[in-house]
Amino acid sequence: MLTDLPNLLTLSRIAAIPLLVALVAAGQPWADLAACIVFTVAGITDYLDGKLAREWRQISDFGRMLDPIADKLLVGAVLMMLVGRARLSGPGLYPAVVIMLREILVSGLREYLGSVRVGLPVTRLAKWKTGVQMVALGTLLAGDNTAALLGLGRLPVSTIGEALLWLAAILTLVTGWDYLTAGLRHASPSARPAPSGTSPSP
Repeated sequence: MLTDLPNLLTLSRIAAIPLLVALVAAGQPWADLAACIVFTVAGITDYLDGKLAREWRQISDFGRMLDPIADKLLVGAVLMMLVGRARLSGPGLYPAVVIMLREILVSGLREYLGSVRVGLPVTRLAKWKTGVQMVALGTLLAGDNTAALLGLGRLPVSTIGEALLWLAAILTLVTGWDYLTAGLRHASPSARPAPSGTSPSP
């Protein structure tokens, strides 16, 4: 049901995107701190919606469809705002590109495999990738201005965020390759089910 709490938590991540965009566009230290807080809360809902859906037995086709969409919209919007507002250095663009391309790749694989009724389960390493990625983006949203606002001096928040983004990109490449090889196995002719009334070739 759309009104189940897990689905509402998922929808809240999508609803947070316009607010995040507005806060990053404001370009003020207080707005950067607020953007970090909003994004952190959104990341917590990403953990809670799946946990609650399993514990309360409220897993639905709608939730399974919407959850990865909400995640990709949130991550994509934040990455584009960071790039558009020059909040990433030149080298920092590369892990951002890797992460965006991986999201498109996995979305395409899931769409194809769904058409042949094959699931693409989330691996433990992929969960670690998501965790590192969320921490990296939250740190980058906070930025150096937030460190100054909180009296943390010259703490290199942006540099720490980019380092974590590179780590997330490395994990992204590994997990993306795992998903790609799994998808290719199912896409090969030998992996496809034989038509009704026929037997597979020897």
